[in-house]
Amino acid sequence: MTDARTLAYINMYGILGTLENLCELDENARALLKNKKPISIGFEVKNGPSATITFKNGYCRMEDGCRADCTIKLPFSSCEKFNGMIDGTVTPVPSKGFLHIGFLLKSFVGLTDLLTKYMRPDPEDLKDEKFFEISTCLMFYTITVALAQIGNQDAIGKFSADHIVDGDILMSIAGGPKATLRVKNHHIITIKKDMGNPRALMEFQGIKLARDLFDGNVNSIACIGEGKITMGGMISMIDNVNRILDRVALYLA
Repeated sequence: MTDARTLAYINMYGILGTLENLCELDENARALLKNKKPISIGFEVKNGPSATITFKNGYCRMEDGCRADCTIKLPFSSCEKFNGMIDGTVTPVPSKGFLHIGFLLKSFVGLTDLLTKYMRPDPEDLKDEKFFEISTCLMFYTITVALAQIGNQDAIGKFSADHIVDGDILMSIAGGPKATLRVKNHHIITIKKDMGNPRALMEFQGIKLARDLFDGNVNSIACIGEGKITMGGMISMIDNVNRILDRVALYLA
C-alpha cells in the first residue's frame, strides 16, 4: 500500500524538514544549538531525495540537494536505509565530517528526539496547552509537506495530482499555522505560509479540531457539514487534495 521511495521523500522533507519549525516554536530546541558554530548536514539518498540542513544561531533551514560544502555528509545506499535511520533501526555512517561527530550525536539527535516527543506525544504531555499547540502545529506542517510528496511520488497520489489544475491551495488552522500548496503542471510544492490569492482554500475551525482530525477522533465529512471545516474557491482542487490526504495517514501511521 506504500512504497519506500515515497516514504523517503516524506521523511526527508516532511519529518527532517519540520526541524525548521521545531526550532522556531520550542526554546529547548534553540537551546540545543546555542553557542554552536554554524554547521550543516548533507543527506544523500541513492535513487531518492537529497537535502542539506544548516544550523545557525539557534535555528535551522533545509534546502534541496546535498551541498558539496556541507560540514557533515550522510550518504545512504537506498531509500530503505534512510527510512531506517528515521525509525531508529539504522545507524548512519558519515562519509565526511568525522571531527563534528559530537554535534551529530548530541545536538542533532537531541533535536530529533524532541521532535519525536511532539510527533508521537504522551497523552499526559498533551494536557499542557503549550505542548498541545506546538505538537499540533508541527503535525500540520508535516502533513502538508507529506501531502505534496505523495502527490509527486506515490502512484495513487500522482493520479489525484494529475487532476489538480495549476494554482495555489491554502490550508490553515484558524488562528494558527498556514501552508500553501502550489500546483504547477500537476507537481506540488508546500510553502509554509499564506502566499495570498489562493484558487482554493480549506481551513480548520481551531487547533483542537485540527488535532482531533489528525488523530482520527472526528469525521471530516461531519465537520464539513457542521461548518467546522471551511472550504472555498475551486472545490475540485480540494476534492483531489482530500484523496491524497487519505494516503498521508497510511504513510505517517
